[in-house]
Amino acid sequence: MTLTISGTSYLEELLETEHTKRPFDPFDPLDVLWQYPSRLGKGQCRIIQLREGLQIMIGNIQFHDDLITRVTEREHGLEFTFLLSGTGELRSIHEERFTTAGAGHYFAGQYFFCGSGTAPQELTEWSAKQYYHVVNIEINSELFCSFTGDPFGELQLSLKHLIRQTTQEYYARAGTITYAMQIPLRQILQCPYQGLNKRLYLESKVLELMALVIEQELEIRNSNENAHSLKPDVADRIYRARELLLQRLDNPPTLMELAQQVELNSRTLKEGFRQVFGKPAFSYLHDYRLEQARQLLEAKEMKVTEVANAVGFGHSYFAKAFSKKFGLTPKLYQKQWKKFF
Repeated sequence: MTLTISGTSYLEELLETEHTKRPFDPFDPLDVLWQYPSRLGKGQCRIIQLREGLQIMIGNIQFHDDLITRVTEREHGLEFTFLLSGTGELRSIHEERFTTAGAGHYFAGQYFFCGSGTAPQELTEWSAKQYYHVVNIEINSELFCSFTGDPFGELQLSLKHLIRQTTQEYYARAGTITYAMQIPLRQILQCPYQGLNKRLYLESKVLELMALVIEQELEIRNSNENAHSLKPDVADRIYRARELLLQRLDNPPTLMELAQQVELNSRTLKEGFRQVFGKPAFSYLHDYRLEQARQLLEAKEMKVTEVANAVGFGHSYFAKAFSKKFGLTPKLYQKQWKKFF
Protein backbone atom coordinates (compact mmCIF):
# COMPACT_ATOMS: atom_id res chain seq x y z
CA MET A 1 0.00 0.00 0.00
CA THR A 2 1.20 3.51 -0.85
CA LEU A 3 0.02 6.59 1.01
CA THR A 4 0.16 9.94 -0.83
CA ILE A 5 0.00 13.07 1.30
CA SER A 6 0.41 16.79 0.62
CA GLY A 7 3.12 18.83 2.27
CA THR A 8 0.47 20.75 4.23
CA SER A 9 -1.15 17.58 5.54
CA TYR A 10 2.24 16.14 6.41
CA LEU A 11 3.06 19.26 8.43
CA GLU A 12 -0.31 19.02 10.20
CA GLU A 13 0.47 15.42 11.16
CA LEU A 14 3.76 16.58 12.68
CA LEU A 15 2.08 19.44 14.57
CA GLU A 16 -0.41 17.02 16.11
CA THR A 17 2.48 15.33 17.91
CA GLU A 18 3.57 18.57 19.63
CA HIS A 19 2.27 17.17 22.92
CA THR A 20 4.89 14.39 22.79
CA LYS A 21 7.76 16.87 22.86
CA ARG A 22 10.10 16.58 25.81
CA PRO A 23 13.54 17.98 26.63
CA PHE A 24 16.32 15.74 25.39
CA ASP A 25 18.85 17.64 27.48
CA PRO A 26 17.53 18.77 30.90
CA PHE A 27 20.01 21.67 30.83
CA ASP A 28 18.94 22.96 27.40
CA PRO A 29 15.33 23.94 26.64
CA LEU A 30 16.22 24.35 22.93
CA ASP A 31 17.09 20.65 22.57
CA VAL A 32 13.85 18.66 22.23
CA LEU A 33 12.75 15.19 21.19
CA TRP A 34 9.32 14.11 20.00
CA GLN A 35 7.64 11.04 18.57
CA TYR A 36 7.01 10.73 14.86
CA PRO A 37 3.25 10.65 14.00
CA SER A 38 2.10 7.11 14.75
CA ARG A 39 -0.33 7.10 11.80
CA LEU A 40 2.57 7.44 9.38
CA GLY A 41 5.33 5.45 11.04
CA LYS A 42 7.44 4.93 14.10
CA GLY A 43 10.50 6.77 15.28
CA GLN A 44 11.71 10.00 16.79
CA CYS A 45 12.93 13.42 15.74
CA ARG A 46 15.33 15.55 17.73
CA ILE A 47 15.77 19.27 17.02
CA ILE A 48 18.55 21.37 18.53
CA GLN A 49 18.27 25.13 18.00
CA LEU A 50 21.92 26.16 18.26
CA ARG A 51 21.29 29.85 17.66
CA GLU A 52 18.85 31.98 15.72
CA GLY A 53 19.04 30.79 12.12
CA LEU A 54 20.96 27.57 12.83
CA GLN A 55 19.53 24.21 13.86
CA ILE A 56 20.20 20.47 13.70
CA MET A 57 17.53 17.84 13.15
CA ILE A 58 18.30 14.16 13.81
CA GLY A 59 15.63 11.75 12.58
CA ASN A 60 15.20 8.00 13.07
CA ILE A 61 12.06 6.90 11.21
CA GLN A 62 10.45 3.83 9.65
CA PHE A 63 7.17 4.26 7.74
CA HIS A 64 4.23 1.86 8.05
CA ASP A 65 3.49 2.09 4.30
CA ASP A 66 5.27 3.40 1.24
CA LEU A 67 4.83 7.16 1.47
CA ILE A 68 4.77 9.87 -1.20
CA THR A 69 4.85 13.47 0.01
CA ARG A 70 3.80 16.15 -2.47
CA VAL A 71 5.03 19.64 -1.61
CA THR A 72 4.19 22.91 -3.36
CA GLU A 73 6.57 25.56 -4.63
CA ARG A 74 8.10 27.25 -1.58
CA GLU A 75 10.86 29.49 -0.29
CA HIS A 76 13.91 27.48 0.71
CA GLY A 77 16.93 28.26 2.89
CA LEU A 78 20.41 26.75 2.96
CA GLU A 79 20.30 23.12 3.99
CA PHE A 80 22.77 20.26 4.46
CA THR A 81 21.22 16.79 4.72
CA PHE A 82 23.23 13.64 5.47
CA LEU A 83 21.45 10.34 4.82
CA LEU A 84 22.99 7.64 7.01
CA SER A 85 20.53 4.88 6.13
CA GLY A 86 17.61 4.39 3.76
CA THR A 87 16.90 4.97 0.05
CA GLY A 88 14.25 6.92 -1.83
CA GLU A 89 13.56 9.22 -4.75
CA LEU A 90 12.96 12.94 -5.30
CA ARG A 91 11.20 14.21 -8.43
CA SER A 92 10.26 17.66 -9.69
CA ILE A 93 6.63 17.97 -10.79
CA HIS A 94 7.01 20.89 -13.23
CA GLU A 95 10.03 19.85 -15.29
CA GLU A 96 9.41 22.61 -17.86
CA ARG A 97 10.09 25.33 -15.28
CA PHE A 98 12.58 23.82 -12.89
CA THR A 99 15.55 21.52 -13.42
CA THR A 100 15.87 20.45 -9.76
CA ALA A 101 19.53 19.49 -9.80
CA GLY A 102 19.11 17.51 -6.58
CA ALA A 103 16.35 15.28 -8.01
CA GLY A 104 16.82 11.56 -8.51
CA HIS A 105 17.36 8.46 -6.42
CA TYR A 106 19.14 8.91 -3.11
CA PHE A 107 21.02 6.35 -1.05
CA ALA A 108 22.59 5.88 2.36
CA GLY A 109 26.02 7.48 2.41
CA GLN A 110 24.97 10.53 0.39
CA TYR A 111 24.53 14.15 1.38
CA PHE A 112 22.30 16.78 -0.19
CA PHE A 113 23.25 20.43 -0.33
CA CYS A 114 20.68 23.13 -1.09
CA GLY A 115 21.12 26.87 -1.41
CA SER A 116 18.49 29.52 -0.79
CA GLY A 117 15.83 30.53 -3.31
CA THR A 118 12.59 28.86 -4.40
CA ALA A 119 12.13 25.08 -4.37
CA PRO A 120 9.76 23.72 -7.04
CA GLN A 121 6.79 21.44 -6.54
CA GLU A 122 8.27 18.06 -5.73
CA LEU A 123 7.36 14.47 -5.00
CA THR A 124 9.44 12.55 -2.47
CA GLU A 125 9.05 8.78 -2.23
CA TRP A 126 9.82 6.92 1.01
CA SER A 127 9.82 3.15 1.33
CA ALA A 128 8.20 1.19 4.18
CA LYS A 129 11.01 -1.35 3.89
CA GLN A 130 13.65 1.20 4.83
CA TYR A 131 14.88 2.57 8.14
CA TYR A 132 15.79 6.25 7.68
CA HIS A 133 18.50 7.83 9.78
CA VAL A 134 19.09 11.46 8.84
CA VAL A 135 21.13 14.40 10.10
CA ASN A 136 19.84 17.70 8.73
CA ILE A 137 21.38 21.15 9.20
CA GLU A 138 19.53 24.36 8.35
CA ILE A 139 21.15 27.80 8.30
CA ASN A 140 19.62 31.06 7.11
CA SER A 141 21.27 33.17 4.41
CA GLU A 142 22.22 36.06 6.69
CA LEU A 143 24.07 33.86 9.16
CA PHE A 144 25.78 31.92 6.38
CA CYS A 145 26.99 35.12 4.71
CA SER A 146 28.22 36.49 8.05
CA PHE A 147 31.06 33.95 8.01
CA THR A 148 32.67 35.82 5.10
CA GLY A 149 33.82 38.52 7.52
CA ASP A 150 32.30 41.12 5.19
CA PRO A 151 29.99 43.53 7.07
CA PHE A 152 27.60 43.40 4.10
CA GLY A 153 27.68 39.61 3.98
CA GLU A 154 28.90 39.44 0.38
CA LEU A 155 29.97 35.98 -0.80
CA GLN A 156 32.89 35.39 -3.11
CA LEU A 157 31.89 35.04 -6.75
CA SER A 158 32.36 31.26 -6.78
CA LEU A 159 29.67 30.87 -4.08
CA LYS A 160 27.16 33.48 -5.27
CA HIS A 161 24.93 30.74 -6.69
CA LEU A 162 24.15 29.54 -3.16
CA ILE A 163 22.20 32.69 -2.28
CA ARG A 164 19.34 33.31 -4.71
CA GLN A 165 16.21 35.43 -4.72
CA THR A 166 12.76 33.91 -4.32
CA THR A 167 12.21 34.49 -8.04
CA GLN A 168 14.99 31.99 -8.79
CA GLU A 169 15.14 28.23 -8.38
CA TYR A 170 17.37 27.14 -5.52
CA TYR A 171 20.69 25.43 -6.17
CA ALA A 172 20.79 21.73 -5.20
CA ARG A 173 23.46 19.06 -5.45
CA ALA A 174 24.01 15.54 -4.14
CA GLY A 175 27.40 14.21 -3.05
CA THR A 176 29.04 11.32 -1.24
CA ILE A 177 29.64 11.44 2.50
CA THR A 178 33.43 11.30 2.77
CA TYR A 179 35.37 9.76 5.61
CA ALA A 180 36.28 13.29 6.75
CA MET A 181 32.54 14.02 7.03
CA GLN A 182 31.82 10.78 8.87
CA ILE A 183 33.97 11.89 11.81
CA PRO A 184 31.98 15.05 12.78
CA LEU A 185 28.73 13.24 12.00
CA ARG A 186 29.65 10.51 14.46
CA GLN A 187 30.69 13.14 17.00
CA ILE A 188 27.34 14.90 16.65
CA LEU A 189 25.43 11.65 17.18
CA GLN A 190 27.60 10.62 20.12
CA CYS A 191 28.04 14.04 21.75
CA PRO A 192 29.10 13.41 25.38
CA TYR A 193 28.20 16.85 26.77
CA GLN A 194 25.17 18.68 28.12
CA GLY A 195 24.14 22.30 28.42
CA LEU A 196 26.52 25.02 27.26
CA ASN A 197 29.41 22.65 26.50
CA LYS A 198 27.12 20.56 24.30
CA ARG A 199 25.98 23.62 22.34
CA LEU A 200 29.56 24.84 21.78
CA TYR A 201 30.68 21.35 20.78
CA LEU A 202 27.78 20.74 18.38
CA GLU A 203 28.10 24.12 16.69
CA SER A 204 31.80 23.47 16.05
CA LYS A 205 30.96 20.11 14.44
CA VAL A 206 28.18 21.63 12.34
CA LEU A 207 30.56 24.29 11.04
CA GLU A 208 33.16 21.60 10.30
CA LEU A 209 30.63 19.63 8.24
CA MET A 210 29.56 22.74 6.37
CA ALA A 211 33.19 23.60 5.62
CA LEU A 212 33.82 20.13 4.16
CA VAL A 213 30.79 20.42 1.86
CA ILE A 214 31.74 23.96 0.79
CA GLU A 215 35.28 22.77 0.07
CA GLN A 216 33.87 20.19 -2.36
CA GLU A 217 31.58 22.82 -3.85
CA LEU A 218 34.52 25.12 -4.59
CA GLU A 219 36.47 22.26 -6.18
CA ILE A 220 33.53 21.45 -8.46
CA ARG A 221 33.02 25.08 -9.45
CA ASN A 222 36.72 25.57 -10.08
CA SER A 223 36.80 22.52 -12.35
CA ASN A 224 33.82 23.81 -14.36
CA GLU A 225 35.31 27.30 -14.70
CA ASN A 226 38.66 25.93 -15.87
CA ALA A 227 36.94 23.91 -18.57
CA HIS A 228 35.28 27.09 -19.91
CA SER A 229 38.67 28.71 -20.54
CA LEU A 230 39.54 26.07 -23.15
CA LYS A 231 38.22 25.87 -26.70
CA PRO A 232 34.95 23.90 -26.57
CA ASP A 233 36.22 21.05 -28.78
CA VAL A 234 39.41 20.69 -26.68
CA ALA A 235 37.42 20.64 -23.43
CA ASP A 236 35.10 17.99 -24.89
CA ARG A 237 38.08 15.81 -25.84
CA ILE A 238 39.58 16.15 -22.37
CA TYR A 239 36.30 15.08 -20.77
CA ARG A 240 36.24 12.15 -23.22
CA ALA A 241 39.79 11.27 -22.19
CA ARG A 242 38.70 11.09 -18.58
CA GLU A 243 35.85 8.73 -19.51
CA LEU A 244 38.23 6.44 -21.39
CA LEU A 245 40.72 6.52 -18.52
CA LEU A 246 38.11 5.54 -15.95
CA GLN A 247 36.73 2.73 -18.09
CA ARG A 248 40.01 0.82 -17.70
CA LEU A 249 40.83 0.97 -14.00
CA ASP A 250 42.63 -2.39 -14.03
CA ASN A 251 44.65 -1.70 -17.19
CA PRO A 252 44.70 2.04 -18.04
CA PRO A 253 46.13 3.34 -21.33
CA THR A 254 49.35 5.33 -21.43
CA LEU A 255 49.15 9.10 -21.85
CA MET A 256 50.24 8.71 -25.48
CA GLU A 257 47.56 6.09 -26.18
CA LEU A 258 44.94 8.24 -24.51
CA ALA A 259 45.97 11.30 -26.52
CA GLN A 260 45.71 9.32 -29.77
CA GLN A 261 42.24 8.06 -28.86
CA VAL A 262 40.89 11.59 -28.33
CA GLU A 263 42.93 13.09 -31.18
CA LEU A 264 45.00 15.53 -29.13
CA ASN A 265 48.73 15.78 -28.81
CA SER A 266 50.03 14.49 -25.48
CA ARG A 267 51.18 17.92 -24.27
CA THR A 268 47.74 19.51 -24.87
CA LEU A 269 46.06 16.58 -23.12
CA LYS A 270 48.48 16.69 -20.19
CA GLU A 271 48.17 20.45 -19.62
CA GLY A 272 44.44 20.56 -20.36
CA PHE A 273 43.65 17.69 -17.99
CA ARG A 274 45.47 19.43 -15.16
CA GLN A 275 43.70 22.70 -15.98
CA VAL A 276 40.20 21.15 -16.00
CA PHE A 277 40.52 18.63 -13.17
CA GLY A 278 43.22 20.24 -11.03
CA LYS A 279 45.72 17.37 -11.22
CA PRO A 280 47.57 15.21 -13.78
CA ALA A 281 45.60 12.45 -15.48
CA PHE A 282 47.18 9.59 -13.56
CA SER A 283 46.96 11.34 -10.21
CA TYR A 284 43.28 11.78 -11.00
CA LEU A 285 43.03 8.07 -11.85
CA HIS A 286 44.81 7.12 -8.62
CA ASP A 287 42.39 9.16 -6.51
CA TYR A 288 39.40 7.84 -8.46
CA ARG A 289 40.50 4.24 -7.88
CA LEU A 290 40.73 4.89 -4.16
CA GLU A 291 37.32 6.57 -4.11
CA GLN A 292 35.81 3.60 -5.97
CA ALA A 293 37.51 1.28 -3.52
CA ARG A 294 36.03 3.22 -0.62
CA GLN A 295 32.53 2.86 -2.05
CA LEU A 296 33.01 -0.87 -2.66
CA LEU A 297 34.18 -1.34 0.93
CA GLU A 298 31.11 0.53 2.15
CA ALA A 299 28.83 -1.72 0.07
CA LYS A 300 30.08 -4.60 2.30
CA GLU A 301 29.72 -7.14 -0.51
CA MET A 302 33.41 -7.72 -1.31
CA LYS A 303 36.50 -8.68 0.64
CA VAL A 304 39.44 -6.27 0.77
CA THR A 305 41.49 -8.34 -1.71
CA GLU A 306 38.56 -8.41 -4.14
CA VAL A 307 38.17 -4.64 -3.89
CA ALA A 308 41.89 -4.14 -4.56
CA ASN A 309 41.69 -6.31 -7.69
CA ALA A 310 38.52 -4.57 -8.88
CA VAL A 311 40.18 -1.14 -8.93
CA GLY A 312 43.50 -2.34 -10.32
CA PHE A 313 45.74 -2.24 -7.22
CA GLY A 314 48.07 -4.85 -5.82
CA HIS A 315 46.94 -5.80 -2.31
CA SER A 316 49.98 -4.51 -0.39
CA TYR A 317 50.12 -1.21 -2.30
CA PHE A 318 46.35 -0.81 -1.97
CA ALA A 319 46.52 -0.96 1.84
CA LYS A 320 49.32 1.63 1.92
CA ALA A 321 47.66 4.03 -0.56
CA PHE A 322 44.23 3.72 1.06
CA SER A 323 45.62 4.37 4.54
CA LYS A 324 47.46 7.45 3.32
CA LYS A 325 44.30 8.95 1.78
CA PHE A 326 41.64 7.96 4.32
CA GLY A 327 43.61 7.52 7.53
CA LEU A 328 42.62 3.87 8.06
CA THR A 329 43.55 0.53 6.51
CA PRO A 330 40.89 -0.84 4.12
CA LYS A 331 39.97 -3.60 6.57
CA LEU A 332 39.55 -1.21 9.51
CA TYR A 333 37.67 1.30 7.34
CA GLN A 334 35.16 -1.36 6.30
CA LYS A 335 34.75 -2.43 9.92
CA GLN A 336 34.18 1.17 11.07
CA TRP A 337 31.68 1.81 8.28
CA LYS A 338 29.63 -1.26 9.26
CA LYS A 339 29.58 -0.04 12.85
CA PHE A 340 28.63 3.51 11.89
CA PHE A 341 25.86 2.67 9.43
